[in-house]
Amino acid sequence: MIRKQDIVQQAVQKDILNGETSAIGIMDFDALENTIIELNKAFPEHFVHTFAAKANALTAVMKKLNQTGIGAEVSSPGELLIAKRAGFENHSIIFDSPAKTMADLTTCIKNDIALNIDNLQELERVDVLLKSYPHTQSSIGFRINPQIGSGAISSTSTATSTSKFGYALADSGNRQQLLEIYAERPWLTSLHTHSGSQGCELELMAKGIAEIVNLAEMINDRVGFQQIRQIDIGGGLPVNFASEEVTPSFQQYADALKEAVPALFSGKYQVKTEFGRAIVAKNGFILTRVEYTKSMGGRHIATTHAGAQIMTRTVFLPDSWPLRVTGFDAQGNMRTETNSEVVDTDVAGPCCFSGDLICKNKALPKLEANDYVLVHDTGGYYFSNHFDYNSLPRVPVYAVSGNSHGMSIDLIRKADSLEDVLSRM
Repeated sequence: MIRKQDIVQQAVQKDILNGETSAIGIMDFDALENTIIELNKAFPEHFVHTFAAKANALTAVMKKLNQTGIGAEVSSPGELLIAKRAGFENHSIIFDSPAKTMADLTTCIKNDIALNIDNLQELERVDVLLKSYPHTQSSIGFRINPQIGSGAISSTSTATSTSKFGYALADSGNRQQLLEIYAERPWLTSLHTHSGSQGCELELMAKGIAEIVNLAEMINDRVGFQQIRQIDIGGGLPVNFASEEVTPSFQQYADALKEAVPALFSGKYQVKTEFGRAIVAKNGFILTRVEYTKSMGGRHIATTHAGAQIMTRTVFLPDSWPLRVTGFDAQGNMRTETNSEVVDTDVAGPCCFSGDLICKNKALPKLEANDYVLVHDTGGYYFSNHFDYNSLPRVPVYAVSGNSHGMSIDLIRKADSLEDVLSRM
């Protein structure tokens, strides 16, 4: 928290939040690099890590991650373009969309980009393409849904019995059909699953991965040689949004996997990961100015410029995606219970509907107009959200490196002006 206070002080001193700029995103590049170090320490060398670009597809962030030596997992042509602009080599990219077009598949197979087949119709397309590109170096396999059940957040759980993702392993006859598919196609050399998500226990995630490892062994036994050489275990490691503590850690996940699926650590298979939120969430935050405050019905209300347009998940699903907030005064000093009165507070966003609240009825040190609110753990899926890139205004994003004695705060994405927004409408 001390580092965040230093960053806020620097941002205030540099007048980054002023009359024109009322909300910014911050990515701490030093902390991001340390996270990758912890990731690499937790797993042995035959684990190859990629970053799920959907979690933070800002080109500058992707460039920083590329410099750490990890790969990129992309799920759309736009994310692939960003990964290439960020410098990722084709062999370090995985294309993982459930709705790949023929053009998407051609791009991957022609350019030796790994891909995971989602369904039997997609398999038919790949069969056709391989006749034109028989010497492709793409690593190709099926995405498998182990159908192990839901985590605490059903909307983001990917391994339910009716999930839209992958090939259903437990449906009648499917396992046998899959064995035959692999036996007829020796170029299918990998298996992929993504059984984790926010709200999933490590044991549930490990159970799904164990199913895939068992399937790999069955395929290899069926064909009589090690056809499956790579297992992609996806990402989905949950993030602790309740405090500064990083839990579960990559090491805790590695230990859980080692106990439940020891074959992953034998070195028999190259193992790929696709962590996203777990890499970036705690290394970024949103800082927004309090425009007005008022009291209503005994509740203190602080109106800011960060709400549903930036923190969509939290505003519409606050019980599933709660976020912590910390207040700072106009000079950038943190408000605490020792220097400010604690009152029940709603921190509101700027959108014109009643539910646009970052947090509701929280006991917080009293916020005043022209204060600042820091919203923690938003380095993934918040200010970097690119799903509505062509319509919504974008907040400026800054990258931070160095310490308080030599801290650099550099703009990596500019804000939209009104003219920019209108030009896209």
